[in-house]
Amino acid sequence: MDTVRIGIVGLGNMGKGHAQYLIEGQVEGAALTAVSDIRPDSLAQAKEDWGAQLRTYASASELFRSGEIDGVLLCTPHYDHPRLAIEALQAGLHVLVEKPAGVYTKQVREMNEIAAQSDRVFGIMYNQRTNPLYAKLKDLISSGELGEVRRTNWIITNWYRPQAYYNSGGWRATWAGEGGGVLINQDPHQLDLWQWTTGLMPKRVRAFCGFGKHRDIEVENDVTAYVEYDNGATGVFVTSTHEWPGTNRFEVSGDRGKIVIENDRMTFWRLRQLESEFNRANTESFAQPECWQFDIPIVPGEAQHKEITQNWTNAILRGTPLLAPGEEGIQGLMISNAMLLSTWIDDWVELPIDEDLFYEKLQEQIARSAVSAR
Repeated sequence: MDTVRIGIVGLGNMGKGHAQYLIEGQVEGAALTAVSDIRPDSLAQAKEDWGAQLRTYASASELFRSGEIDGVLLCTPHYDHPRLAIEALQAGLHVLVEKPAGVYTKQVREMNEIAAQSDRVFGIMYNQRTNPLYAKLKDLISSGELGEVRRTNWIITNWYRPQAYYNSGGWRATWAGEGGGVLINQDPHQLDLWQWTTGLMPKRVRAFCGFGKHRDIEVENDVTAYVEYDNGATGVFVTSTHEWPGTNRFEVSGDRGKIVIENDRMTFWRLRQLESEFNRANTESFAQPECWQFDIPIVPGEAQHKEITQNWTNAILRGTPLLAPGEEGIQGLMISNAMLLSTWIDDWVELPIDEDLFYEKLQEQIARSAVSAR
């Protein structure tokens, strides 16, 4: 095989975006050959926009059985991601799923187990992993340049959404329609990067989620969470969709200083020697380690979706390692599930979470949701 025949399930904004760069030939070794959507008008528009040769299907199952594709890009509502990924993998297709991996880890774990039994390439659309800023941060931490991580802080409040946004679709910001709010809709990339760049997953979480804060919605749109790690480090994650102007600042402190990413720049306050070594040797009451401040040079580039699709295509054709394996989608989701569960039970939550308890609590929210459950 020298070309991967790709199908897309779901022709919303994301699905159409992926289709456009594939149609334009921006992914080497890939060709869009078929799409599916439950809306006939979307399928008709796809043929009009991308040519009569494009095969269209009214259901994902028809597409999976068509023989027209080798791999599929899933761009459906959140709840459908695991179910469709499992069906596609069992049909012998390679799978690239949009973020988030799902709504709750119990269903994502089942998807991961099926993927592990398959010989197909399974990826997730974590395109921010291709962002040079976060790739460099991961490199600096994993190489030991920052020393052992001691504290992480991410404030990401520039997701401003007015009420009109939520009113634009009856399924928006509902437990039955989306399965959550800012954590599942806006923040999956940050929750992934938080653990991917540092190499740390929290051991326990205490979170405080505000539901419908300053907005007429069901789900969380204001979150403050505190986490603890196995190595003794701590972290704070703050996010919202009702603040303007907002902030996007990620700070990681380590034994050799701190790194801050903000306004598309990375600044490193680097200690000349490890703080732990300085502290052991120092005898002066108010001495401080020598510190150098400088901007880290970053290779220009943007986190494009097509880069993940190219990486996934290369993995299929040449066995190139995946930058964003699908199985890793459960990590960030585990953190967001823990934050919600901590709020619902008003207590600490240990990771891995009690998946049955989370599912039970989620069902309680869905039962009260303004739209019927899927």
